[in-house]
Amino acid sequence: MRILALGDVVGQSAIAYLQKHLWSIRTRERIDLAVVNGENGTDIHGLCTADAKILLESGADVLTLGNHTYGKRDLYAFLEDDLRIIRPANYPPTAPGSGYTIQDAAGWRVLCINVSGRAFMEPLNDPFEAVERILSREEGRYDLAVMDIHAEATSEKIALARVFDGRVQVLFGTHTHVPTADEQILPKGSGYITDLGMCGPISGILGTNAEQVIYKLRTAMPTRFDVAEGEIRAHGAIFDLDPATKKVTEVKRITF
Repeated sequence: MRILALGDVVGQSAIAYLQKHLWSIRTRERIDLAVVNGENGTDIHGLCTADAKILLESGADVLTLGNHTYGKRDLYAFLEDDLRIIRPANYPPTAPGSGYTIQDAAGWRVLCINVSGRAFMEPLNDPFEAVERILSREEGRYDLAVMDIHAEATSEKIALARVFDGRVQVLFGTHTHVPTADEQILPKGSGYITDLGMCGPISGILGTNAEQVIYKLRTAMPTRFDVAEGEIRAHGAIFDLDPATKKVTEVKRITF
């Protein structure tokens, strides 16, 4: 069983890049399930329905989101209608969409969970309790679990991974747009990496036009941010699982 996870998609140019390359990467790497964080796909702040559909048609089995989930209002209905796109589970229960889904992959029932951190981010509900409730509610209905931890603080991501080691087999962080080099197998057999990085233009700053970001940092003046132009690169990680033990045997970073 091989699971591919890709970091935050930034801009329509990155969506077009995945549309061109993702299926071939899946074939080359023998991927059974692809999870893609799409929350910056449409003009940085959010993901519209049309772009979500393109990503799903381009090889993403599940789309996760984050703090920009509700940046594009037209996505609200799609979040309710399509089980392949999920938003952080620790949003209030009245928020459109679901924080998890169960998808079939290579004959396995895979529970995919999305949570948001709270350190230096919006004060949402407790992500630890949200995940505990999901695991309890869906007990016996899935074979393995995957979780996107969309958070700013590395410590919060690692803490969530430690708590759910052995219960959520694949754990990865998103949001910072910078890939980390700490891919590892945790003591109870779960695979983990603190941040996947991003799928987006590498010429800017975190996928955003560099001049605009620098102006904001140097002047503290309100600034409109646009997606950077130039070369696109996709960052993520591949998790190999042993079907007999349902433990991760290898985690490796991937860039294409």
